[in-house]
Amino acid sequence: MANTSRKARKNARHERVRQNLFGTPERPRMAVFRSNKNISVQIIDDVNGTTLAAASSLDKEIKGTIAHGGNKEAAKAVGEAIAKRALEKGIETVAFDRGGFLYHGRVKELADGAREAGLKF
Repeated sequence: MANTSRKARKNARHERVRQNLFGTPERPRMAVFRSNKNISVQIIDDVNGTTLAAASSLDKEIKGTIAHGGNKEAAKAVGEAIAKRALEKGIETVAFDRGGFLYHGRVKELADGAREAGLKF
């Protein structure tokens, strides 16, 4: 096996996931981005190329309630916030795009928070 970097493996996973995932106006794509310090998520309509809703651990209302943006607590808060914003815009179901990140830890907490707040995927 080739000695590839962690970033190259993540990009390969992301491309593999995105081959079968496409956001429509009826069922937009919920894309997750995770860094060491923060986590963010967007709900995207790929047909029109628009972002319908977004949430991040850097948002003022979320940042005030959490101690650090790069932990599971912050990820759950961001998941709840994106679900609330999506439901306000009439979006109930989404296609979950984990962005090449493993479905574990903060990515899983974000998904669980969004599901508990009423978003379906």
